[in-house]
Amino acid sequence: MDKNSFYQLLKARRSIRKYKSDPVPREVVERLLEAAMEAPSGKNRQNWKFIVVTGEKRDQYLQYSQKAWEKLKDILKVRLKPSLYDFTERFFYTLGQAPVLIFCYAVKSPEEKDLTSIGSVYMAVENLNLAAFAEGLGCCTMGAPLEMKEDVNQFLGVTDWKEFQSQQLELLCLVTIGYPDHQPPKAPRQTEGRVTWL
Repeated sequence: MDKNSFYQLLKARRSIRKYKSDPVPREVVERLLEAAMEAPSGKNRQNWKFIVVTGEKRDQYLQYSQKAWEKLKDILKVRLKPSLYDFTERFFYTLGQAPVLIFCYAVKSPEEKDLTSIGSVYMAVENLNLAAFAEGLGCCTMGAPLEMKEDVNQFLGVTDWKEFQSQQLELLCLVTIGYPDHQPPKAPRQTEGRVTWL
């Protein structure tokens, strides 16, 4: 692999919050998930679970996204410029028309520290982000479902799973996926003071 292409991929990737109506073929989504599951993981436990939501079920989820906005809007009002705040509100209400939602869970274990289990799944999520970009797709990783974890778990039906009932299953994020319908600028990377050499 050409190393320059790899670094260009990292620099070109950005979070997308507005999508075309075109459906994403199932085989493409399956490739993204295969890429996600190539990630490293603590003790090679590969402790990720993904729930793919499309169609009518995806539309039903919007009510939860809208409730999450109500919990986050005051914080975001302080952090975002007015135009970006309005755009973000629309995104929460529509999820940018993304046709595919992927909910990402960690299966925790007494043998593993919680943060290691969580970190393993987020490495898979980064693979998913990069694979989506390589496929010509856009995506946005959201922590918003954590604002109403109990409701989202019920909505997805995971409360009946044995891992959930034994308190091993933890929702970590949602990834929206679709073909991009905008090209937002990438926020400058903040590198100052982020690295210490000893």
